[in-house]
Amino acid sequence: MNLFSGLEKFGLEAQESMQLYEEGKRENIKKEEEKEEKAKERLLPKETDFLLLKTIRCKVCEHVFKAKLVKSGKARRLQPDRDLRPRFQYIDTLKYDIISCPACGYTAMSRDFDRITPTQAKMIREQISSRFRKVYEPDTGVYSYDAAIQRYKLSLLNAAVKRGKESEKAYTCLKIAWLYRGKGETMSQSTPQEKEKIAACLKEGEEFYLQAYEGFIKAISQEMFPIYGMDEGTLDYLLAYMSFHFKKYDMASKCLGSVLTSSSASRRLKDMALDLKEEIVSQLKR
Repeated sequence: MNLFSGLEKFGLEAQESMQLYEEGKRENIKKEEEKEEKAKERLLPKETDFLLLKTIRCKVCEHVFKAKLVKSGKARRLQPDRDLRPRFQYIDTLKYDIISCPACGYTAMSRDFDRITPTQAKMIREQISSRFRKVYEPDTGVYSYDAAIQRYKLSLLNAAVKRGKESEKAYTCLKIAWLYRGKGETMSQSTPQEKEKIAACLKEGEEFYLQAYEGFIKAISQEMFPIYGMDEGTLDYLLAYMSFHFKKYDMASKCLGSVLTSSSASRRLKDMALDLKEEIVSQLKR
């Protein structure tokens, strides 16, 4: 293509092979752009900037180890997903909400790690620690999504063995589903094969999402609020959204009604409930 076509009427004519930029200058511009891009990358915070190592003593085996946790107040909170999945800039904090003893296999969410009774510790020692094999993996300074999911699954097994509350198991399943979602968001989708991998990833997450939903339904019939740190309005909204997701519109409407008539639910939560209600009405009209 001749970039200068049409200038003949001015008595000017340029050859089609004429280069707009000198080759040397073009290379220099490219190098400068690469330098600027690398400089920007250096300025962006790394995931490790938001982490700290905390010394932990295991309540099951008394082993002392270091655990990666997120620095309090360091990460900037972003708009959450519609099902309240938390989002932060530059880091997925969900990956670091599990503490796992490398010696005996006792694993739990950070808020629950020290909340274990002697009877539960005995169950863990007999059913997990007695068969647990320590796995040595290179420390990259951060957890990949696969590593984080594996840790949560170990936490879920521990919760089942120690006969934890339904809400603990349900919330663990919910976080695993969120992690699969986060993993899917970071995967490349340039080829059909990569798209298939994303679909498989999201399908696995969907299984845990269903387990979380069923677990929370059981929890509200057995436990007193707050349930796993959630007040009634928050859990009602979460169940409403999950019910909507699974096309259980009657249950979704019932939970939304509780949110909208609640005197303690925040204005923001009620606004989210109203948006969801409109979407349910729209779906039912189809």
